[in-house]
Amino acid sequence: MNNNPVGWFEIYVKDIDRAKRFYESVFEVKLERLNSPPGAEIELWAFPMAKDGRGASGALVKMKDGPSDGNCVLVYFMCADCAVEAPRAVASGGQIVREKMSIGQYGFIALIADTEGNMIGLHSMQ
Repeated sequence: MNNNPVGWFEIYVKDIDRAKRFYESVFEVKLERLNSPPGAEIELWAFPMAKDGRGASGALVKMKDGPSDGNCVLVYFMCADCAVEAPRAVASGGQIVREKMSIGQYGFIALIADTEGNMIGLHSMQ
């Protein structure tokens, strides 16, 4: 790994409007609506991001039947092709929660669970 490992985070919420007001007020920023993946019942509001800036950006996420109580944060690790790392999770005692899927212009993601039951995301552009 030549880069920092984390490339994105998601904070899952029940009330997107309330959460949006909270984060915009606390950090004095304006969140931007992102397009949802085709067919997904999901609403995303991204924190400001600088393409060549340091650190990771992320979004508030409201998803039908999604998690949202207490510490529901999903960290995405960057990889060349998330379809390669996902099976490694299974071989290492974890599991695949969601196979590689397209998120449109933003690339691809897969969701895996570690051996402790924590879900993490994998993100790739191919």
